[in-house]
Amino acid sequence: MKNFKTLLLIAVFTLGLGTIANAQKVGHIDFEKLVAEMPETKTLKLDMEKLGKTYQDEILGMEKELESTRKKYIAESNTQTQGTNDKRAQELQAQNAKVEQARRFAYQDMQKKQNDGLQPIIEKAQKAIDEVAAAKGVLYVLDASVGKGLLVKKGQDIFNAVKAKLGF
Repeated sequence: MKNFKTLLLIAVFTLGLGTIANAQKVGHIDFEKLVAEMPETKTLKLDMEKLGKTYQDEILGMEKELESTRKKYIAESNTQTQGTNDKRAQELQAQNAKVEQARRFAYQDMQKKQNDGLQPIIEKAQKAIDEVAAAKGVLYVLDASVGKGLLVKKGQDIFNAVKAKLGF
């Protein structure tokens, strides 16, 4: 009976220490903040702003041309035949459709380029997190940026270590 109590005490003590050791192997990082601070993300943001400005200028030019044509056609409508006015109305509708199509294309293209540009940045950040976690013996890394739902941050914050690993 005494051996049983001793074994039970050793088992409880061992399990307790194992739990404490495992608790220290949890880390956290604000992934969103990490990606936002990466130089590649800042470069991507500047590139996207330039592309957006280019598309905006093109679409604005198309809109000005459309408005100019519309005003010209309205001013000349009294001197033209009904057939010509109808043809011009269809032409204006087609130009308006082109402007709308250009807007949709610009939006879709920018979304695609942003997603394509973010993918390697996210992969690089994930790889650095994996390497830092492995080096520090961290088994689980929680994302502190997801809805800011991490209420207790008792694990190891690996943000600065990952930043150092990435070289910024």
